[in-house]
Amino acid sequence: QLQLVESGGGLVQPGGSLRLSCAASGFTLDYYAIGWFRQAPGKEREGVSCINMNNGNTYYTDSVKGRFTISRDNAKDTVYLQMNSLKAEDTAVYYCAAGAGTITTTQAMCVASQWYDYWGQGTQVTVSS
Repeated sequence: QLQLVESGGGLVQPGGSLRLSCAASGFTLDYYAIGWFRQAPGKEREGVSCINMNNGNTYYTDSVKGRFTISRDNAKDTVYLQMNSLKAEDTAVYYCAAGAGTITTTQAMCVASQWYDYWGQGTQVTVSS
């Protein structure tokens, strides 16, 4: 069974850091695109970042550029999202998703949820003092 499992969420003070992990089981991520999305209460799901597991191409939404870094470990079929300088507005449930590698052809596709086929269950990130 194909599964994605997120971990690493929690409560952090503004300005702090967290590292989220997205681990795949039941399949290898080598030719997939992996996206990170988030959904805050009362808001639509938002694409945050994505990475092509084959060539390493990455995209970031403007609100996280310079603060978040997406990376991959193909040997572990795992993708990470390092989040620094966290703000209250980063509070949300964070999801990872997998889709065809061609998703990373454009940023628009990369951050659009309809292109992704497999989703994790989400991990809560709360930024509060």
